[in-house]
Parts: sequence; structure tokens; C-alpha cells
Amino acid sequence: MKDTQPPRMLFMPVLTTSIILVLTSTVGLMGLFLFTVPTLGPRWLLFFFVTLLASGLALPAIFYLHLRFPSNPPVTSKVIIREAAWWGIYADILLWMQFGRVLNFALAIFIAIGFIAIELLIRMRELNRFPSRMKP
Repeated sequence: MKDTQPPRMLFMPVLTTSIILVLTSTVGLMGLFLFTVPTLGPRWLLFFFVTLLASGLALPAIFYLHLRFPSNPPVTSKVIIREAAWWGIYADILLWMQFGRVLNFALAIFIAIGFIAIELLIRMRELNRFPSRMKP
């Protein structure tokens, strides 16, 4: 499926999705902080809402970076959503490690490098699997 619309029109679904994710997670986190005690169930809800918040905040930035630095073949919406989800998972891992008081700067950098390597390997696999999508 090729996107033939101008990039400004393609940004509206990304912005709408981002706003829905951020508003849902903000309301959820506010309710979680105001009306619950830190037991096991609310802690899992915290991780869920942090994932939504980090993914929603990263979505427009990732879209802009792919718009600013295009690749060959152009990225699809699945790639942008997957990369935003990586940011949410990264925020959850950092939060989890901070709860255990084992997080430091070097560990955060190594985890980020690991996620970047995983994404690069996935993108390389997609290019090798679908070589007909590449432009000459």
C-alpha cells in the first residue's frame, strides 16, 4: 500500500493516535496515583500506563524523524508504531530497574544500544525478505 497523500495529511492519524494514547495514560496515571495504594495490581497498571505514555509521546517524534531522514524503501506505519512501542518498553524497563535500584547511566545506554540493534536487525530482515520494494 503506497501513501500518495502529502506528508502533512499523513500526520493527522499519527497526531490523533498520539493524543489518544497520551490522554488515556495521563488520566490513568492520575487515577492510579490519587486513588490506589502501591500494591501488585496498581504496579502493573503503572507499567501499562507508562508504556502508553512513552509510546504516545514518541510517536510524533519518530514520524518526524522518518519524514526528515527518508529511507529506501520508505517506512510503513507498522515500522513507526513498532518503534514507538520500543520507546514504551524501554521506559518500562528503566522504571522496573529503578524500582529495584539497579539502574545506572551505563546500563541505560547499553539497553538502548540493544534495542537499536534489535530494530536494525528487524529492518535488515524486512529488506532481505521483500527486495522488490526497493527502488533502483
